[in-house]
Amino acid sequence: MRPLRVLVCDDEPLASDRMTGLLDQVAGVETVGSSSGGERVLEDLERLRPDLVLLDIEMPRLDGFDVVDAMSRRDWKGFAPLVVFVTAHPEYAFEAFDSGAVDFISKPVRLHRLERALARARAAIEQREAAGRLAMLMQTLEELRGAAAKDSQKRHIWVQKKSERIRLALDQVESIEAEGEYVRLHAGEASYLQRGPLNAFAQHLGGESFVRIHRSSIANVRHVAGIGRANWGGLVLRMRSGRLLRVGRSYRQSVRAILDNSESG
Repeated sequence: MRPLRVLVCDDEPLASDRMTGLLDQVAGVETVGSSSGGERVLEDLERLRPDLVLLDIEMPRLDGFDVVDAMSRRDWKGFAPLVVFVTAHPEYAFEAFDSGAVDFISKPVRLHRLERALARARAAIEQREAAGRLAMLMQTLEELRGAAAKDSQKRHIWVQKKSERIRLALDQVESIEAEGEYVRLHAGEASYLQRGPLNAFAQHLGGESFVRIHRSSIANVRHVAGIGRANWGGLVLRMRSGRLLRVGRSYRQSVRAILDNSESG
């Protein structure tokens, strides 16, 4: 667990030193600096980027509430530092909590009370970070859903079936073979004749499922049931439908490699 980075802000040096000394006694806390006034603390907050500021309320020129007001108008490019108010005047408590502070400590500060305030701050940070992670996750999920939707649109093809055009999922396509100016898509017991060159269909398919096995045919490796030798000695793929597809001599090595990768995956 990373240390809680704390900035001390008090215009009284003795009070500031005492607070720093108390922080040194708390495990998991790193004091990143000490500011002597409200104007200075705004600069230190930008420079040091602490998780938490222990902020004195009674300071000249710019008091603790003024500091919080100024902090609220700044772009922190992420999570703004949390605030724990420290004061010798308990009557400020309501206004302190109303400002959004995670805690309010009365002077003189006791170690056990400081530890409780730090625990609250750490819990608030963890909750905030969890909410931030959830927001990022939801954004990622939306992006993934969008990508999946786009991918889904690419994973089908419109084919002619008698007098109508139907949508055919590419996962159902077992093989595609060139027939002159057309290609024939085999999907189970059905087949569909489409006008166009085989190379154009190969570019539309993409992905790792479809592999060129011959200059005139493409096979879907997900439908391959076996690989063997034909009577003439050539390599053939046996598809789940029982059809045999001839593998061209120049495609044998790449076909074997793709099928091996499919088996190992």
